[in-house]
Amino acid sequence: MYLLPANLLGSLLNSAVSTHSSFLGRAVHAQIIKTLENPLPSFICNHLVNMYSKLGLFNSALCVLSLTDARTVVTWTSLISGCVQNGHFVSALIHFSSMRCESVQPNDFTFPCVFKASAALQMPITGKQVHALAVKAGQICDVFVGCSAFDMYSKTGLRVEAHKMFVEMPERNLATWNAYISNAVLDSRSHDAFDAFKELLCVGGEPNSITFRVFLNACSDTSNLELGRQVHAFIIRSGYREDVSVSNGLIDFYGKCHDLVSAEMVFNRIGWRNEVSWCSMLAAFVQNNNEERACMVFLQARKEGVEPTDFMVSCVLSACAELGGLELGRSVHALAVKACVEENLFVGSALVDLYGKCGSIKEAELVFNEMPERNLVTWNAMIGGYAHQGNADMALALFEEMTSSDSVVVPSYVTLVSILSACSRAGAVETGMQIFGSMREKYRIEPGAEHYACVVDLLGRSGLVERAYEFIKKMPIPPTISVWGALLGACRVYRKPELGKIAADNLFELDPQDSGNHVVLSNMLAAAGRWEEATLVRKEMKDVGIKKGAGYSWIAVKNRIHLFQAKDNFHERNSEIQAMLGKLRREMKEAGYVPDTNLSLFDLEEEEKVSEVWYHSEKIALAFGLLALPSGVPIRITKNLRICGDCHSAIKFISRIVGREIVVRDNNRFHCFKDGQCSCRDYW
Repeated sequence: MYLLPANLLGSLLNSAVSTHSSFLGRAVHAQIIKTLENPLPSFICNHLVNMYSKLGLFNSALCVLSLTDARTVVTWTSLISGCVQNGHFVSALIHFSSMRCESVQPNDFTFPCVFKASAALQMPITGKQVHALAVKAGQICDVFVGCSAFDMYSKTGLRVEAHKMFVEMPERNLATWNAYISNAVLDSRSHDAFDAFKELLCVGGEPNSITFRVFLNACSDTSNLELGRQVHAFIIRSGYREDVSVSNGLIDFYGKCHDLVSAEMVFNRIGWRNEVSWCSMLAAFVQNNNEERACMVFLQARKEGVEPTDFMVSCVLSACAELGGLELGRSVHALAVKACVEENLFVGSALVDLYGKCGSIKEAELVFNEMPERNLVTWNAMIGGYAHQGNADMALALFEEMTSSDSVVVPSYVTLVSILSACSRAGAVETGMQIFGSMREKYRIEPGAEHYACVVDLLGRSGLVERAYEFIKKMPIPPTISVWGALLGACRVYRKPELGKIAADNLFELDPQDSGNHVVLSNMLAAAGRWEEATLVRKEMKDVGIKKGAGYSWIAVKNRIHLFQAKDNFHERNSEIQAMLGKLRREMKEAGYVPDTNLSLFDLEEEEKVSEVWYHSEKIALAFGLLALPSGVPIRITKNLRICGDCHSAIKFISRIVGREIVVRDNNRFHCFKDGQCSCRDYW
């Protein structure tokens, strides 16, 4: 029988590690037992311990270790290294302690592993003790040991010690510089990262792909587009243009700095895109509110055979949520199930957010209840979903569960905004005021502008407009656009033109180019019959060059988006749409519907006013939806502006007449119409 030499057996064990094959490793171990006499050579024992520990088979590694008579520093370091590599940091420290008990001295490979374990466990005291051992053993001057000690101090928050370690290092290699720059970025010290990068170049260092990536992170953190562009030029000059990891870093940088043109340019020039490339481009579009392009990138990635990752799926679900793209979101949900990532915490949270924002609260609840683990984002998404629906009771019940003694999740700034918003949209004044009053004492959260805006909205929506104004005057911080906007909206609903003019004047000062505030004031004055003042507001808009944004409504039918404007008659099925509108108008009149002509924007005769409000874009989109979608299928309409009061009233009538669920998403919230009622309970 042919006997394999010991050195070849060692090489085969290394192959088992590199190929992550426990089957090959155990087969080679069996061959070793069969062919080599006991005691096994020490280098074979070292190979076996290294193989089993690197593959995560720690019981087998310990068994080999216990059978090894002469346990050297190489044997112990192989075990410790394997533990660190597999995330078993406590075990690594325990084994290091056992090694010390056997009087085995650690070497320049052992110390970096132990420093890494100390950093991962956030144990700076242990790290300092290991540092002392490295000094005593004369190993601290080794560049790798010193770099590991510096990295440990940085990651455990000991900035002074980290700085001393870096300054006192007799030699610094590129890994040391990369560690310094990386930790400066992680510690939000981007300017220190800039200085270190310049110093690296001054001492003749040559950055590698890691250096460029972390430096680009520093540029994006400070939104320093110009510096990042200079680094991009340096990357091209240094020959890293074709490095896919650097290109991915550039896409991420340009996306965070809102330069989508450059991000796409880099993306399109990548010869061989990996999953990170697609995810980076997708995230860049989502970050820049270009959700349609994000969805297109995702679909293109699927066409090219890219398997969906948890990050990719969560990103495109966020895009679908912002677009109100329920059907595409459901398709992505199916892909997530197929790819076995639906139980991922981030994917699950994105699904809850999607269904909540698209008005499918039952589906949001189903995903939420089936999640094996939830974080703060998950809870906020579910509470936000109830808030969109105006379901304060469910939002408050969930908030109570979240803040119970059994829960480990602590409410955040965003949580309180969501719960106050839910109270506002449901008219739960006393509950909302009680929660707002307890923010500092109970939740240790200082109220911000968003919380104050929610309270103003809460009071205003409930008709307590004067009380809302008094609340604003007592605010400890300057009122923001959202605060005055909430008051202006309340004044419009409850016809308080004098107070509304005060709110509008403040809005004109804070945001003079926003046409919406001028339009709301003009309409409010027109509704009060003060046409001269309304005309004056519009004249002022024209004089300063402010143009009112056009109102659009759109509906998706068979993977095609149909877009409508007020008085639109250009659609290919216009004659059918007009006939449907006429039919609905007659049936609604018989059911008792009376148009709210106060919402007409012009000083017209009463009959003309009726015609004006009847041809709003959402009514036209609804008529088309009734024609194009099968009976029983919910009709989902999206509008870029706030739905007007007359359309809201009309769609309530229509939902009862046609027996259909109608969901309208305006720029403020979702309205789910069913059986003559709306989920917002007429608060919006």
